[in-house]
Amino acid sequence: MSTLAALADMDRLTSGEALVAQNVAFAVMAITMIVSALRMVTTRNVVHAALYLVVVLSGVAGIFILLGAEFVGVTQVMVYIGAIVVLFLFGIMLTKGSFGDDDGVSGERRLMAGLVGLLVFGVMTAALVDSFADAELDRSAPSTTAEIADSIFSAYIVPFEAVSVLLLAALIGAIVVARRD
Repeated sequence: MSTLAALADMDRLTSGEALVAQNVAFAVMAITMIVSALRMVTTRNVVHAALYLVVVLSGVAGIFILLGAEFVGVTQVMVYIGAIVVLFLFGIMLTKGSFGDDDGVSGERRLMAGLVGLLVFGVMTAALVDSFADAELDRSAPSTTAEIADSIFSAYIVPFEAVSVLLLAALIGAIVVARRD
């Protein structure tokens, strides 16, 4: 009888129905990231929005660590949380933007913004499901730093360089906006 129970437990574990710690941690991080992302785009205080962004980016780093990509997770923390968010906060402090309520947005514009957001979310979801519906992660061994470097600087060199040019353009734009004539 115990052999049958063990086989039933093994079948349940291999079918993905088990509630394991990784699934619970992923669910907690995903819910926290969704709530923080929604608060980030709905808050009226730009400093609070930047802090909600820190929570979202921390969740992304946690998910990378759960997937076994520790190098990418630590890089996420150092580059995005350590540098980009600090750059945002400096930009906020230098531009002296609006920190309070903005009464210029009507209910009709908010409705339109919500509809556009739902449309973008729907298109993005359909594109991701279409592109990665049958993709599987190779969980045999964690990826090494050398494998990540090889993929970044061979197959993904164009997006990597595009992001670097985009960040340079954002930095130049922040300097132009912040300088006083």
